[in-house]
Amino acid sequence: MAAIAFCSTRTGSRWFSIAWRGFGLIAQKRGLSVALVGLVALLSSMGVSLLVHIPEPRIHDEFSYLLAADTFARGRLTNPTHPLWVHFESFHINQQPTYQSKYPPAQGLILAAGQVIGGHPVVGLWISIALACAAICWMLQAWLPLRWALLGGFLPVLHPGIVLRWGQTYWGGAMAVIGGALVFGALRRIVRRPRVHDALLMGVGLAILANSRPFEGLIVSLPVAVVLLGWIVGKNGPAVGVSIKRIALPILAVVALTGTAMGYYNLRGTGHPLIMPYQAHEMTYVRRPFFLFRNDGRPEPIYRHEVMRDYYASDREPETYRQKVVPDLYDKVPIVGDALRRAHELSKPVVKRAKRLWKFYFGLVLTVPLITLPWVLRDKWMRFALLTCGLLIAILVSRWFIPHYGAPMTALVFLIVLQSMRHLRRWRWHGRPTGRLIVQAILVICVASLVLSLTEKIRVKPAHAWSLQRPRMLAELKKDGDRHLVIVRYPPKYSWTTGEWVYNEADIDAAKVVWAREMDAEQNRNLLEYFRDRHVWLLEVGQNRPPFKLVPYPMRSDNGPTATEGNQVGHPHIRP
Repeated sequence: MAAIAFCSTRTGSRWFSIAWRGFGLIAQKRGLSVALVGLVALLSSMGVSLLVHIPEPRIHDEFSYLLAADTFARGRLTNPTHPLWVHFESFHINQQPTYQSKYPPAQGLILAAGQVIGGHPVVGLWISIALACAAICWMLQAWLPLRWALLGGFLPVLHPGIVLRWGQTYWGGAMAVIGGALVFGALRRIVRRPRVHDALLMGVGLAILANSRPFEGLIVSLPVAVVLLGWIVGKNGPAVGVSIKRIALPILAVVALTGTAMGYYNLRGTGHPLIMPYQAHEMTYVRRPFFLFRNDGRPEPIYRHEVMRDYYASDREPETYRQKVVPDLYDKVPIVGDALRRAHELSKPVVKRAKRLWKFYFGLVLTVPLITLPWVLRDKWMRFALLTCGLLIAILVSRWFIPHYGAPMTALVFLIVLQSMRHLRRWRWHGRPTGRLIVQAILVICVASLVLSLTEKIRVKPAHAWSLQRPRMLAELKKDGDRHLVIVRYPPKYSWTTGEWVYNEADIDAAKVVWAREMDAEQNRNLLEYFRDRHVWLLEVGQNRPPFKLVPYPMRSDNGPTATEGNQVGHPHIRP
């Protein structure tokens, strides 16, 4: 495409000119533009799910978010601890002091909305992607010419990471995208003309960030607070009365209400208004600190299941490497040596994560416009955007890292890309509009990349076979009116990376199918006695390779009650 841009600058120019004029006509109507982007994003996310398959949870975190969704959809903030909770322990889920997801509630709330509105949490995913793309378009309208803002709203729809990943997994980063877009879009509007509703939207954005990605949301909010405060007290700032009535009070009102609601949510879940469920989970299960460069030396938690011990002990501190240049420096100067050792340990994961983050957001195609960054950074607002994204480098030194941790800065990333494309579009080669065709080529490649990624997603079967086997097994068990208990037996040294079976609904006792971990004889006897009115099945996971098979749980007189008829014979709906 680059070669075509240099050799034939008129390729496709007529069609792009027509499309560009159409963009201009639509973009003049701000509300229509935002609504159109949201509708296209909604249909795209929905279409991918229907073309491939309705996404099934396969990552531990997704089950935790679905537990939150089920809890909220039932009108609860949390659930009481089950009497036999030790059989139901699983990853990223609190059993004590209450039974709930460890994660902040924003993602669970949007999934719950989908469950209530459409009968399935995936509807909430579609809605969140639509709102995220619409919020990006709204934000860009305050930063860029309207035509480019409309294009920027559609660019996330063409981004495989947004629609094909975040839009098809229950831990997607769309909620944090919405929060960040509202904060950054409101900032430019307030500085241009202070209005109450823009301040309220900024407060709403801060609230969403605090309840979706609180750590990363705090990082990107700090530069916003500095710029806003500096503008208010500066010589070009508004009058004191205007600052208080139209900016400070609306933001503080929303933040205060949010803080109160969060405190109450924490109180119901953990018993303390200042202890989040995430903190309670960390104190219960996790020994290592949140940041790689810290070493709190916490005592090892009590683990009741070997698979959970292996999971929480797997992400060990990186091995220390001896500096080859000065091999004896570590021994001669312990303080300097320890600092160098820690820096060396951190460098490899940080660089690896930075590459992964860059690949997710930019890839090769969206890296091309960034050659114009020297011109882009002449604008102070673009410098602010780049600095804010740079500050989020702090997420690279957390214990875990996944690209959606950077979701709060997503709107700024597309802003930088679009501003770079604006500069690139004006570039000429020997008087010919080569830059314009390169920008057009970038858009064509984005469309082609999305189509190819979707084709690959349809063609390739999921690597995590259990993620499809578990819902199929669950659906077969629910076909009749009976209630079931599935006891999962894990082999020694079972790898948690191959999948986890024990996840349950918010109301365990009312669920048609309950999943439980097999434990010792006495605890198993208590489990069987408690669920004596259910068909009891044994699932031996083995190495977690299909076919998976349910067999009646072997009842012994010393291990529990006499087997019922449903426990003695196979179930007609269960197949190997």
